[in-house]
Amino acid sequence: MFEVAVICLVLTALFAYVNHKYVGLPTTIGVMGIAQVFSFSLFGLNYLGVGSLHQLEVSLLSSIDFSQVLMEGMLSLLLFAGALHVDLSELKAYSWQILVLAVFGTVLSTVLVAVGLWYILPFTGYTLPFAYCLVFGTLISPTDPIAVMGIMKSAGAPKSLELVISGESLFNDGVGVVLFALVLGMITSGESPTVSHGAILLLHEAGGGIVFGLVLGYITYLLLKSIESYMEEVLITLAAVMGGYSLASHLHISGPLSMVIVGLIIGNHGRAKAMGDTTREYLDMFWELLDAMLNSVLFVLIGLEVTIISYSANLFLAIIPVIALSLGARLVSVGIPTGFLRKTFKLPQGAWQILTWGGLRGGISVALALSLPPGPERDLVLALTYSIVVFSILCQGLSIGAVIRRHVPVSDRAPAPPQHH
Repeated sequence: MFEVAVICLVLTALFAYVNHKYVGLPTTIGVMGIAQVFSFSLFGLNYLGVGSLHQLEVSLLSSIDFSQVLMEGMLSLLLFAGALHVDLSELKAYSWQILVLAVFGTVLSTVLVAVGLWYILPFTGYTLPFAYCLVFGTLISPTDPIAVMGIMKSAGAPKSLELVISGESLFNDGVGVVLFALVLGMITSGESPTVSHGAILLLHEAGGGIVFGLVLGYITYLLLKSIESYMEEVLITLAAVMGGYSLASHLHISGPLSMVIVGLIIGNHGRAKAMGDTTREYLDMFWELLDAMLNSVLFVLIGLEVTIISYSANLFLAIIPVIALSLGARLVSVGIPTGFLRKTFKLPQGAWQILTWGGLRGGISVALALSLPPGPERDLVLALTYSIVVFSILCQGLSIGAVIRRHVPVSDRAPAPPQHH
């Protein structure tokens, strides 16, 4: 496993260098695109009879449990790092808007995607049980906080929109994982869940995750406040994130929501009242660096995963309408409500276009699809999921800046981030 980690790290460093030196795209988009070009190049060499490198890549990816690496390893660190720099006082000003989008928007999108997929697939020569259509809806409806927060910061979105989209993506991830677990349990047990069963599961996982996050965050805050030594304090935050996420998993409560809450507490109360200037500086540098490195590794892995996806001519016919379906569901569940109620939501002009087009999907969707039981249904769901994720990151991620410039007045835009050389 150590050798696999080393290979992934070396590839990530090389792809990041090539992107920074020659391509110039945002890091996450650039490394994923380069990783895909790399995979297709090896596939082409394999077609020409030079198959050793392609087989090596397939062997490497087969030895990596992407779902476990992300959901049990990277996710806790990435969510904490993302929440660490969210201003809680600003987030509170949009709390009900975020709640509506994260909960009701995700549930509505799940239903719309499931029903739409159920009707669309037969026209493309595929069929999928409705339970798996629901599974697909639960894993593709939540926006990915890792993709969203990194790209929105570089796109110059208005501060209010960046807060709402980032807040929604941080919390709808937890909602989506709970819905996914509910439907997957229905598939594996063969029993249809009741409304009361779903409500109890949501209360236990989501509510339990929030309460656990509050307790863990407060304990971590007290520990940080009791000493003044940056090395030990950074180590405490790292232990709280990794240990807390593991404990949340054993308690069967939402680890993602727990880490978001802990990140908000430490990033706000902890930063202001429990740290000196030196600790604050080192903590920020450590988590920003870790966040950037893990993001790069994650998106390289997403790019390389194209090697293990089974595609066919008929599947390409299904991909286009399914991508349109996911965007349509996002428009109906999030875009239209914010468009009609823009003043009520207190969002600037052009909000509905940005919320619709800026709803990026990422590694979490792929990880959930990979965790499905083996079979033809899993293969189809995985291929469709991967296609939407790639379209989301490459097409939506690259063009969200243009959408913002087109629909948001100059006076409402955030200043362009500084360029690093």
